[in-house]
Amino acid sequence: MSGPLEGLKVLELAGIGPSPYACMLLADLGADVLRLERGAADAQATASWDLLNRSRPSVAIDLKSEAGRDLVLELCEQADVLIEGFRPGVTERLGLGPDDVRSRNSRLVYGRMTGYGQTGPLAQRAGHDINYIAVSGALWPLGREGERPTPPMNLVGDFGGGALFLAFGVLAAVISARATGEGQVVDVAMVDGSASMLAMTHALLNSGFWHEERGVNILDTGAHFYEVYETSDHKYVAVGAIEAKFYAQLLKGLGLTDETLPEQMDRAKWPEMKARLSSIFATRTRDEWTEVFGADDACVTPVLTPREAARHPYNTERDVFGVGDVIQPQPAPRFSRTPGAIGRPPAAPGSGTREGLTSWGISDERQAALRKAGAFG
Repeated sequence: MSGPLEGLKVLELAGIGPSPYACMLLADLGADVLRLERGAADAQATASWDLLNRSRPSVAIDLKSEAGRDLVLELCEQADVLIEGFRPGVTERLGLGPDDVRSRNSRLVYGRMTGYGQTGPLAQRAGHDINYIAVSGALWPLGREGERPTPPMNLVGDFGGGALFLAFGVLAAVISARATGEGQVVDVAMVDGSASMLAMTHALLNSGFWHEERGVNILDTGAHFYEVYETSDHKYVAVGAIEAKFYAQLLKGLGLTDETLPEQMDRAKWPEMKARLSSIFATRTRDEWTEVFGADDACVTPVLTPREAARHPYNTERDVFGVGDVIQPQPAPRFSRTPGAIGRPPAAPGSGTREGLTSWGISDERQAALRKAGAFG
């Protein structure tokens, strides 16, 4: 592996959702990540469907066995980061909590990924993305006027407020550890992260520009110039013509420049203008409208399905997706000198046991003893 994180050593106590995605991001950018999980040490390295587990070997380990726990602690001695996504207190009961690890490596950064955080009245409660963003206030604004909030899949909690804050937090802590010689615990909660992502929304609420009523604001489908419209072929275009110069281009493309229209920011007229634009967009196909606005800065784009997006000229020219036997997003962001890369496809749990442990200095003889002691389950 090469990339800007080359030389960073990470142990991943396998979980689901945000923690494997964060580890995928680190591995794609060159970090040496060992994914420790339940599996078969003799499993064949057959490809797995789960793209979140790419770019790193999967090592079979039984965290409930004494030998397995001791192996993790031994690996911690050379690691920069350990990432876990269990409920608060689980790793402590396994003998792999922050204090256990600190006794072996005081420089190690201990990244903890949960929904509600390590402390507080909800810390031990079960939940999923929809619950965490409901508590943070991020779910409430999503949706149309008069309708229920619309869950944004699991993009805002798991991946935005969770995984991205986890990757950001552990890398910040690694910089600190390298400067001070001391690691620390990074407590990442999806409630905290998704709440942070509402900073601009709170700023607009504080100023009186934003209303808590759903679907009546400039960015939540309240405005006719920031909306999704259906086309004649039952597909869609996205319109984001906020600035006046872009709005003028939108009106030009729609053939409305010769008419007397309400002011763009006249909220009382937004429903009327939205109905007008809806009727116009319904007269042509999505691709015809894409052609109309192709050369203009009207901020009008086709709404693509995930599979269409993988074959869109912009995405193919920039190689945003690897299109072959498996369509998957390429590493992001991009680096001019140390580009990231997909190191390997995701593989069967445990199939990288020998390779992964060997790369971290665990000899074949030692691995044989660990197997006999039940470390691999």
